[in-house]
Amino acid sequence: MAGVAASVVVVVYLVHRLTAVAAEPLRAGPFLSGERPAQHAVSRFHVRWYALTMLFLAFDVEMLFMYPWALVVAQAGAKAVVEMFAFLGVLMAGVVYAWREGALRWS
Repeated sequence: MAGVAASVVVVVYLVHRLTAVAAEPLRAGPFLSGERPAQHAVSRFHVRWYALTMLFLAFDVEMLFMYPWALVVAQAGAKAVVEMFAFLGVLMAGVVYAWREGALRWS
């Protein structure tokens, strides 16, 4: 099994070497939808993007919890519905706080 794993790694490495666009990938610049980026990849971002990112992650994690919940809600009954609405209430409190603090304002 170790031999098969090692040979797969070698084959994938060789395929990469044969099909690589640039021989030296660090000298090839990154592209943004086919265009050269206007800024460096590690340039600073405005602080409002971090708040918006946290808001997005909160709703992204919400979806992680809602998919399995949707599969078992019929079996769990009303208790599961109450718990999900409590969870959504906590998230909504975060959205209201972000809205009140101006995290969703762009000007």
